[in-house]
Amino acid sequence: MHGDWFFDTARGKIVAALRGRRGASAFDLAREFGLSTNAVRQQFILLERDGLVTASSVRRGKTKPTVEYRLTPAAEKYFPQHYDRMLNAVLREVRANGGDDAVAAIFESMSRRQAERLNADVEERPVAERVAALTDLLRESGVEAKAEETPGGFTIREHNCPYSETVGEHPEICGLIRSVIQDVVAPGVIQTDSLATGGTECRFEITTSNDAVTDGGPAARTEREP
Repeated sequence: MHGDWFFDTARGKIVAALRGRRGASAFDLAREFGLSTNAVRQQFILLERDGLVTASSVRRGKTKPTVEYRLTPAAEKYFPQHYDRMLNAVLREVRANGGDDAVAAIFESMSRRQAERLNADVEERPVAERVAALTDLLRESGVEAKAEETPGGFTIREHNCPYSETVGEHPEICGLIRSVIQDVVAPGVIQTDSLATGGTECRFEITTSNDAVTDGGPAARTEREP
C-alpha cells in the first residue's frame, strides 16, 4: 500500500474516483473535479503508462464513441489493505494449537515451494539472472526491491515490508525470503539489516565468491536476526 499522500495528487484523485466505476472519460472527471479535459487526459496518459488504467472506446447512445478509462488490478496496491490482520489472526491460531514449530513449518513449506517454482525457470541460468528473477518476484508481491552486484556477490535491498504489521509478532516471516535466496541463488546469504528491528531497509548480502568468505566478506560477518 502507498502513502495517503498519493490521493492528494491529481493522479491519486482520479484513481480514487475510478474505483468502483465501470469506466469514466476525461470529460466526466474534468467536470467532477473542475479541471480542463486536457489536464485530465494528461493524467490518464501517465496512469496508462504506469499500468494503472486501461482505455477502451465505448459508444454512449447515438453519439460518437468515447474513450473510457478503468482501473487495472495493479491499482489496488494504492488502496488500504487489511490482509495483515487476517494473517495475524491465522498465525495466532496456528501458534496456539501447534506451537512455534507449527508456524515455522508453514514458512519452511512456503519457501520451499517458492524456490521450487523459481528454480524450474532459472536453475540453469547465471547467478545474475537468478538474482534478477528473484528481485522481479519481490516487486510483483508489492516489495520495493533492488539488487546490486558487489565484489563478493550481490546485495538485495527491500525498502518496504508488506508484512510490517505482522512480522513483529511472527518473526518467522523474515526467514522466508532468506530461505528462498539460499535455495535459488546461493547458500551464502545473511541479513544485515531489517525493517522489523528498526533498520532503514531489509538488506540481504549474498556471497557467491569463495574469496569473499576468506577475506572477511559478508559471509564472515555475524548475521543480524530480525
